Amino acid sequence: MRRYHFYHVDVFADGPLAGNPLAVFPEAEGLTNEEMQAIARELNLSETTFVLPPTDSTAAYRVRIFTPLRELPFAGHPLVGTPWVMAHEGKVALRAPRTELRQQVGIGTLPVTLETEPDPEAPGGARLRVTRVVMTQGVPRFGQELAGADREALAAALGLRPGAVGLPGLPPQIVSTGLEHLLVPLDSPKAVALLEPDLTAIGRLTDRLGCVGVYVFALAPPAAAGPAAAVEARARFFGPSAGVSEDPATGSAAGPLGAYLCARGHLPGARLTVRQGIEMGQPSRLEVEVEEGDAGGGAVIRVAGRVVPLITGTLILP
Repeated sequence: MRRYHFYHVDVFADGPLAGNPLAVFPEAEGLTNEEMQAIARELNLSETTFVLPPTDSTAAYRVRIFTPLRELPFAGHPLVGTPWVMAHEGKVALRAPRTELRQQVGIGTLPVTLETEPDPEAPGGARLRVTRVVMTQGVPRFGQELAGADREALAAALGLRPGAVGLPGLPPQIVSTGLEHLLVPLDSPKAVALLEPDLTAIGRLTDRLGCVGVYVFALAPPAAAGPAAAVEARARFFGPSAGVSEDPATGSAAGPLGAYLCARGHLPGARLTVRQGIEMGQPSRLEVEVEEGDAGGGAVIRVAGRVVPLITGTLILP
C-alpha cells in the first residue's frame, strides 16, 4: 500500500476553523494525474495541492493545484498555505526575520516570502516559526469590460437589477494575475452580504466569458484617514464551473482587485484589506499590496495572510 502524508490548514485565517481550508501533500511523487484529481474530488475542498520536485532550478519545489473538478495553473490560498507546510515540515530552511524562496506553478515560478519569529514552544526560542506568508502574483492583465447584454446577464445571475452592478468609473471587468476573474463592484457591503446568486446562470456566464468565477465586492467606508490608509473591501466569490459554489477566501481574485482599484485611482495607499467568507461562517482576511512597476513594467501584486494548522493525516492507496 502507498501512504501519503497530508496537512489540512486554514489559510487567510486569524484562528482555527476560519479562513479557506486547504489540503497539502508535501511529498506527492508517485501519484498520477488521475489520482491527484480524484483525491481533490474526494476531499472536496476548493483546492488541494501536491508538491513535486521542480523542473525549474531556481524553484524550491513545484506545486500542482486541483479543485474538485479540474487543475488550475495558479491560485491564491494554495500558494500561501503550501509554503507554510513546507517550512513546518522542515523542507525549507528558515531565516529571521524572513525567508525568500520561489515556487513553481503552472504560470511560471513566483517569489514568496515567509515572515518568521522565534517559536515560543521551542526551548530558548531555538526554532523559527512562520507568522505570515506573502505571495507575489503574476503581472496584472486587464480584459473585457462588461456592457449591454453581458452586463444584464450578470445582474440577472446575481439576482440584481442591471443598474446595480458596477459603479461610476468601476465597471465589471475581467482581470487576471494568473487566473481570470470577473470583478463586479456593488454599492455597499450590505448588498454583497445579501446576494442570492443563481449558480447555474453564473456557471454559464463564466464559461462563455472564459473566466474561473465571479468576484463581487464593495468598498467599505475608510477606517482611517490619510493617503496611506489601507482601503477595505467586502467580497464574495462564486465559481461553480470549477466546482466551487462559494469560496471563503480567494487570493487569486484579491490580487486582481488590488490591481483594478489601483489602476482606476481607488487605492491611494496601494494597500487593500479584503474581508471574505463571512456569510459562510469562515471569516477570512487577505492583505494586498500593489507596487508600481518600473521601466514600463507592470505592477507587482502581493497577497499576504496567516496560516493555521488544523488536521494532519495519511492517505492510503493501493
